[in-house]
Amino acid sequence: MIEEPKSDGLHIHPASKPEPASCSQTGSSPTESEYEEAQEFAIPTARFWGLCVGVLLGLFLSMIDTSIVATSLHSIGVDFEVLEDVNWVALAYTLAYLGCAIVFARISDVVGRRDAFIAAYIIFFIFSLACGFAQNLNQLIAFRALQGIGGSDGSFGSSIIPSQLKPAIADWFSGPVGFLSLLIFVFTWPKAEYLPNIQRRAWREVDFFGSFLAIAAAVLIVFSFQNAGTSKSNEAWDTVMFVAPLVCGLVACFVLVTWQIFIQRRWHDRFAPAFPISIFKNRVYSTAVINTLFNGFPYLLLIYAIPLRFQVVSGKSALIAGIMLLPMLGTSAIGSVIAGKINATKNFTFESLLIGSCFMTLGCGLLASVSHRSEDAKILGYMSFCGLGFGLTVASSTMLSMVEVPMRDYAPAQGILSQVRLLGGSLGIAASSALLNEKSTSYLVGILSPYEQATIGSSDTHLSNSQWSAVRHTYSDAFKVEMEIAAVVAACSVILTFGSFRKQRFLIAEQRAIIVAQEAARRSLTTQAV
Repeated sequence: MIEEPKSDGLHIHPASKPEPASCSQTGSSPTESEYEEAQEFAIPTARFWGLCVGVLLGLFLSMIDTSIVATSLHSIGVDFEVLEDVNWVALAYTLAYLGCAIVFARISDVVGRRDAFIAAYIIFFIFSLACGFAQNLNQLIAFRALQGIGGSDGSFGSSIIPSQLKPAIADWFSGPVGFLSLLIFVFTWPKAEYLPNIQRRAWREVDFFGSFLAIAAAVLIVFSFQNAGTSKSNEAWDTVMFVAPLVCGLVACFVLVTWQIFIQRRWHDRFAPAFPISIFKNRVYSTAVINTLFNGFPYLLLIYAIPLRFQVVSGKSALIAGIMLLPMLGTSAIGSVIAGKINATKNFTFESLLIGSCFMTLGCGLLASVSHRSEDAKILGYMSFCGLGFGLTVASSTMLSMVEVPMRDYAPAQGILSQVRLLGGSLGIAASSALLNEKSTSYLVGILSPYEQATIGSSDTHLSNSQWSAVRHTYSDAFKVEMEIAAVVAACSVILTFGSFRKQRFLIAEQRAIIVAQEAARRSLTTQAV
C-alpha cells in the first residue's frame, strides 16, 4: 500500500527501534557499509540557510503568538467584560494545536512536508488576521481555534524539515518576521536531487479514526477541568458538565490505545497509525515524552500567569508585562542552543534533560517564595531558571526523537511531542483558571461586585485603595499556589527523567546513521517481498 518514491517531501521512517543494549561512545560503531547506506546529500549552504529562515520564521510566528496573547489576555477580558472566561482564548488555540499535531504529521506523510507546512502556514496567517477583527469573545475563541490548527504544523514541521537535510555547516537561524517567510520557504525548497528518497503514504493508509480519538481524548479532558474551574459554583466538580467530558475523554484514551494495538497487529506497515504504540516500546523516547508533558505544564502556566501578575499586582501595562517575559523567553532560546551544541558531537541528552528539569523545578520553587509585594526583580531572575530549563528539555527531547524512533514514525513522533507539551500546558492553564477563580470566590465576594470582578483594571472601574489591596492579595496568593503546584509537577519530571539513562550509548551521529541504515534494509526487504 506504499506508493512509489517521490521527491518533493522528506523521509518516511524505519521498522525496528534502535535501542542498542551494548553500545557506547567509545565502543563499537556502525560498520562502514552502514555509513555508506546512511549517506545523505548536502544541499548548498545558501539554500539551506534560506530554507531554515523560512521554516523558523513560521515557527517564530507560531510561538510568539502565545506570548502576545498571554500579555493581552487580561486586557481582552476587561474589554469584553468576561474576565473569568478569557482563558478560553488561550485554550482554544492550545487545544486545537494539540488535537491536530498528530493529524498534520500523518497528512505530511501523504502530501509531503513542504505542502503540509505551506497549507498550515496559510491557515495560521489568515486566522491570525481574523482574530484582529473579532467583535466578541465567542468570535475570538472560534478564530483562535482555527488559528491553532495552522499552528500545529508550523511547530512540528519546523523540527522535521531541517533535521532531514544535511547542511555543510551548523544550523543557526535568524531573519525578519512576516509573510515574507512563506515566500522564502517556497523559493528555497531544495531541488529534487538534494532530497532524500522518500516513500509516500496513500490517503487510504491515514488513520482518521485514531486521529479523531486522539483529538477527543485531549480536548474532553482539558475541557472538563477548565469548565469546572471557571464555574462560580463550588459544586461544579460534582456536576455532569465535569464528570461526563472527563469520563468520555478517558474512554477515548482507552479506545485509542486499543485501536492502535489492533491496527498494528492486523496491518503492520500497511497502515499509518495516528498514535503508533510501537514507538513507546523504546524506553528513552517514552521518557522524553513524559518529561515533555510534565515540563509543558509549568512553562505554559508561567507564560500566562506571570504577565497577569505583573499587570494586576505590579500595575504594569500589557506592553511592559510582555517585555518582562523576555528573560524567560531569551533563556529558553539559550537553553535550546546549549543542548544542541553539547549534543552535536557527544550524546549527553540524558544529562540535558535532567539538568533542564532541575532548573525548571528550581525556578518554580523560587517563584513560589515571592511575597505579596511587588518583587518584580526577583521574579525576572527566577523565571530565567525556568526558561533555561525548558530550552534544555525541549531541544534534548527533540534530538532523542530523531535517533530513537524508526524513520517511518518520525513525523508522528514529533507530533506526539508537540501534543503532550501542549496537553501539559493546557492542563496548566486550566489549573491556573481554577485556582484564580477559587481565590476570587473566597476573597473578593462581598468586596467587589460581579461587574467589578469582570472588569478589574478597566478605566471605567474605579476601586478604592482597600479594594485594590484585596485584589492584589488575591492574585498574588493565587500565583503563589500555582507556582507551588508547578514546582511539584516539575520535580516529578526530574525523577522520571532517570528512565532515559543509558550507561552505554552511541553518539548522536552514529545513532542517526544506524536508523538510516535500518530504513534502507527495511525498504530492501519490502522491495524483495513485492
